[in-house]
Amino acid sequence: MELKQLTNAEFKAFSQKFRPSSIYQTTEYAFTMNEEDFDTFFLGLVDDNILKAASLILVRKINGFKYAFAPRGFLIDFNNFSLVETFTKEVKRFLGKRDIVALKISPLIIKKVYDANYKIIGNNPNYENIFNHLKKIGFYHLGYNNYFEAIKPRFEAVVNIDLPYTKIFANIKKPFRTKIRKASRDGIKVYHGNINNLDYLYLQTKNKYPRDLEYFKHLYNFFNKDNMIDFYYSKLDTTEYLQITQSLYSKYEKLSHKLNNELINNKGKNDKIINRKMEVDKIFEDYKNQLVIATKYLREHPNGIILSSALVIKWNEEVYLVIDGYDENYKNFNAKHLLLWKLMGRYSKMGYKRFNLGGISNIQKTNKTYKGLNEFKLNFNAKAIEYAGDFELITNSPLYFMYRKTSSLSNMWKAGK
Repeated sequence: MELKQLTNAEFKAFSQKFRPSSIYQTTEYAFTMNEEDFDTFFLGLVDDNILKAASLILVRKINGFKYAFAPRGFLIDFNNFSLVETFTKEVKRFLGKRDIVALKISPLIIKKVYDANYKIIGNNPNYENIFNHLKKIGFYHLGYNNYFEAIKPRFEAVVNIDLPYTKIFANIKKPFRTKIRKASRDGIKVYHGNINNLDYLYLQTKNKYPRDLEYFKHLYNFFNKDNMIDFYYSKLDTTEYLQITQSLYSKYEKLSHKLNNELINNKGKNDKIINRKMEVDKIFEDYKNQLVIATKYLREHPNGIILSSALVIKWNEEVYLVIDGYDENYKNFNAKHLLLWKLMGRYSKMGYKRFNLGGISNIQKTNKTYKGLNEFKLNFNAKAIEYAGDFELITNSPLYFMYRKTSSLSNMWKAGK
């Protein structure tokens, strides 16, 4: 077997056919990361002119040393131990000769699968053997991180959309279905945007996400060449929202007057009418307040209000939610709930089988910070997939020793020691 650098076309052809695969092992992602100051190349293991394994390698300087990453790991059958060992050995030699100190991988090796109620519904029977073999051939496991310390999340939430449209909706938790219906009734519409609308996403995520608007544009440009990326946003039609509010205000105003007349005719002795009147008056008061707000929204935003946004990449049979956001000033509209549901329905009808909602924290050990994130994604009836986590392979021992010493000093300086 021989290790060789692959052309863009060779790697693209292999990555398109290989399973399991990831958007982070694509030529499009490589080109995007080139724009983020990473050097990139594709490596493949060839046997008798047949490509057996491959990987995108990203390289970046850290404290003056070159460090490599294989996002979402190698495209290889990790159950084939001899193949994994050979590929690892050749990659290590290749990187070491180029003064790259180490390689970090975050492979798609599934450990366990959980349902939306946190119950284990699947185990990888060969997980321990794969895990121990990686350590045996030189990989150091960086631990079972519970949150987002790794280069890619160790847990992902994935929804099965290979179902009828109505079944997908029925599988969503009831409180979410109620929020989705209300968001639709409030006059919120979902639009298919383009690169010119990406500033909506940036404004909604700039305080939470490390990438900037230029990164979103690069991602869009490279993945859009083969129609692999879509951008969507939701918008409140302020004119329609005011009209809906006025209609409901009028409805409950009339109902309140009607119940009041019934009480007068019954001389206030009917408990059932009294209770109903109190209930209706409460709703009427809510719509009275909403009428003030809706009038203000239309006056200040006659063209509508952008509420939420989502950037998705289509890869093989799966749709990946790369990044999404919402305007916290209008979170009570539940616009992101509606947006994601609409996307699931759309891509289901197009024949996609899975909708990957992205990273979550360890569902068994989550804290208050990420509890809301986990519940939001799992409420769409998502499965939580647990992966092995990050592994590090030292590729140049002398330089790695110097890198670690420099890294330790850097951390001490940052800590003010």
